[in-house]
Amino acid sequence: MAKRKNRKVTAEKSQNAGKHLKANRKYKDTVFRMLFSDRKNLLSLYNAVNGTTYDNPSMLEIVTLENAVYIGMKNDLSFIVNTNLFLYEHQSTYNPNMPLRFLHYLSDVYREMYSNDLLHRRSMIKLPVPHFITFYNGREKWIDNEEIIRLSDMFENYVNNPQIELKVRVININGDAAILDRCKSLRDYMTFVEKVRYKTDFENIDIRTAVMTAMDECMKDDILVDFFEEHRAEVIEVSIYDYDEEKVRKILAEEAKEEGREKGRQEGREEGRQEGRQEGREEGKKEGEKLAKINLVIKKVKRGKPLSIIASELEEEEDDMKPMYDAVTASAPEYNIDEIKEKLKTN
Repeated sequence: MAKRKNRKVTAEKSQNAGKHLKANRKYKDTVFRMLFSDRKNLLSLYNAVNGTTYDNPSMLEIVTLENAVYIGMKNDLSFIVNTNLFLYEHQSTYNPNMPLRFLHYLSDVYREMYSNDLLHRRSMIKLPVPHFITFYNGREKWIDNEEIIRLSDMFENYVNNPQIELKVRVININGDAAILDRCKSLRDYMTFVEKVRYKTDFENIDIRTAVMTAMDECMKDDILVDFFEEHRAEVIEVSIYDYDEEKVRKILAEEAKEEGREKGRQEGREEGRQEGRQEGREEGKKEGEKLAKINLVIKKVKRGKPLSIIASELEEEEDDMKPMYDAVTASAPEYNIDEIKEKLKTN
């Protein structure tokens, strides 16, 4: 593919742009976003995805949103190049709802770029063309290599020609994915991830030690040396956070399944009715979810995080989270689970 002239298109220079977009500082970073916030690494990833050979990182304008006033969801990276808007999301868990998430992200981006005043002008606003990419490296089976998932797949009823559509390109970056041969930074990232996973899963090493050892081994092999030297403490922190989140999700799912099955069996024996079994499963699932969320909130409160940050990280509304947050903070410093659950019942 022939090179086109590199042309940086910023939110300020784009036609009718409302205001310059700010980098996000409110949301918890990930190693992926930290690594590819570097323009050189991001351009390498862009070339690998699109089959291009651009060599000028300054052509990229990263427009990751501050996103404080919206719904608490955060995409990993978004940037404008040659009047095309690329939104990149990294996923370590199966999530068929990515098209809807990207729809929220796109709405946020356009809202930041174009004020309401501009919408009433007689001249047509020219929008950067959006592209949506999800990089998946979860352990759960989702796709083999690449797959397109659509917003219309989420509609309750099939529509042959939907009036709105959004397509997300999901790329599996596990194992020997072809894209890793086209982007060294991505391969180096996955090498680090696999080392951490092996140490926690098979060597039973705690996550902090696993991350530190994995970094040391990578640097010894000349992998991400500059990145780890500059961000060592941050990588440890965000890796522990991501690991804890994933562990809580697994616990939540298992507890919900087990308690649901047990409740269903109890109700079935006592009442012998299908309604009882179904109610038991639903009640057990809700109880398991609540317990996992309480434990997660306790952990975040212990870290000194305020309600607004906790709500954002859990993708919940502040008003919905406030009763649980108040119950947890009131139970400090013991954080007795039974007391917290009792307080929630009285609210």
